[in-house]
Amino acid sequence: MCGNDDHDHPGHAGLSQGASRRRFLGTAAALGAIGGLGLATGEGMLGGAQAAELPAGGPDGSMTPDEALAEIMAGNARFVAGKPVAHQHDLRIIRDRAAEGQWPTVGVLACADSRVPVEMVFDEPIGRLFTCRIAGNITTPEIIGSLEYGVAVLGLKAIVVMGHSSCGAVKSAIENPEVPGQISSLFPSLLPAIYLSESKDPTTVTRTNAIVQTSTLINASPVIEGAIKAGKLKVVPAVYDVGTSKVELLEIPASIRLAGR
Repeated sequence: MCGNDDHDHPGHAGLSQGASRRRFLGTAAALGAIGGLGLATGEGMLGGAQAAELPAGGPDGSMTPDEALAEIMAGNARFVAGKPVAHQHDLRIIRDRAAEGQWPTVGVLACADSRVPVEMVFDEPIGRLFTCRIAGNITTPEIIGSLEYGVAVLGLKAIVVMGHSSCGAVKSAIENPEVPGQISSLFPSLLPAIYLSESKDPTTVTRTNAIVQTSTLINASPVIEGAIKAGKLKVVPAVYDVGTSKVELLEIPASIRLAGR
């Protein structure tokens, strides 16, 4: 099972306007009045001075979703401060532990942009994050299936759907230029964020898109939705600032996170 998806998805190239509209309307109905959503910086979740170690005996079943999120936000604080420590463990983990398996606690759906090195951003060692990457951090069947594997098999405690500033995919979807190949196959999944933002400001659309993709992920997956309802998982949207290196968690109403399909 691969944890990365850095490719365009040919299967989306053939989306009809009707299918795109149905997907948008379903997402719009779930999100409702998105303009009034509040934001959380994650400042209250910061803490700890050391990167997490891989558990010696397998997945840490005692960790809660809140503790998992607190761990990665503390890592981002170290990264922003220029004091990362996870890299000190990586060579040893590759040499001694990687062949034994993986024990991630947090899944991250991130953009494929080369300026968003997910493990570095959260100062986490190898084997701690289950990362799926695709331009525009959009949800596709392959992305959803990968994250379901992370939840059902690997026991993820949290999933972060993370957009980033200066996102080329968002900018292209807003401008809708003529593009070669299958690049335009990304646009239908980004259109709901543009419509719901009621703005063509890339910063606004990027933040809205993180929320839209979070809602889409939950509503499309009975595995993920079930884990949330059981209190075993949290799924949160976020935005990474490529200029400051800071991750900001975005707050969305529980009614949206747990919306039924």
